[in-house]
Amino acid sequence: MPSIQNPLGALPARFRRQRVLIIGCGDVGLRVVRSLNGPQGGSGRPRVLALTSSPTRVPQLRGAGVTPLLGNLDDTATLARLAGVATRVLHLAPPPGEREVGPRWWLDPRSTALARALRRRTLPQSLVYASTSGVYGDCAGAWVPESRPVAPATPRAQRRVNAERAMRHLGRAGVPVSILRVPGIYAPDREGGTPEARLRRGTPVLAEPDDVYTNHIHADDLARACMLALWRARAQRIYNVADDSQLKMGDYFDFAADLYGLPRPPRVQRSTAQEQLPLSLLSFMGESRRLTTKRMARELRLRLRYPTVREGLQAPHP
Repeated sequence: MPSIQNPLGALPARFRRQRVLIIGCGDVGLRVVRSLNGPQGGSGRPRVLALTSSPTRVPQLRGAGVTPLLGNLDDTATLARLAGVATRVLHLAPPPGEREVGPRWWLDPRSTALARALRRRTLPQSLVYASTSGVYGDCAGAWVPESRPVAPATPRAQRRVNAERAMRHLGRAGVPVSILRVPGIYAPDREGGTPEARLRRGTPVLAEPDDVYTNHIHADDLARACMLALWRARAQRIYNVADDSQLKMGDYFDFAADLYGLPRPPRVQRSTAQEQLPLSLLSFMGESRRLTTKRMARELRLRLRYPTVREGLQAPHP
């Protein structure tokens, strides 16, 4: 008989089991899969599905215990199968890059297409979108809570703001949506996940008077934040997801250089850096902020395995 605790009564197991759909199941997505399949996943582990546009990735996903769904966020006709397929959705796919955008360069058509596909049938019970802390723009080193208005200073960050709006608009249709604002992701076992290659190239950093605060999160801690947000995040809520490092960029690279036994990077004035470094790198050097993470700790109840980059970069990995 139906009850208050289970208003649908005793359903077959295949209908009771949670189904998590990951959009953009790359490095972080696969770490989420491992978290869901680990001790924290519990005895009622969800079935995990992932959208992929690459048939060559199907064996890898299946080997990780994921059901692949072939589709492409840039081809809306392939997204029909996503409607009603999952009880919870984790959106990790980035907006189009600089070479992929058209005249409406500030939009993220991928997130808009996903939102439309999900609205066509039974809505998911929760949706988590991993955005970027770059939406805040330059904050001159100030502490930044989630209530701070966005001020994106780059086209990439503007597309992220548009993606956030698309997801929150889906929330108005009845989906509990949460936004994770994520800084630099690192991990020794992640491709390009440490500063070592940049240090070996001898790329300069800013002199101390010009230096900027940067924020970091270990890929494993980010994966756990994503998993917890799927079940614990408040509806229409924004969360900063970062560790407690509180480092300026130059100090971060100095620590990494000492750890790897490499020369510390040269320090240059900002005016000189503009002549030596590409615009993509200069954009990161032009923004300084420190993220507050009280919501992450209190509401998601995430306890960081790597509280700072010192623990994260030195930790052994599989």
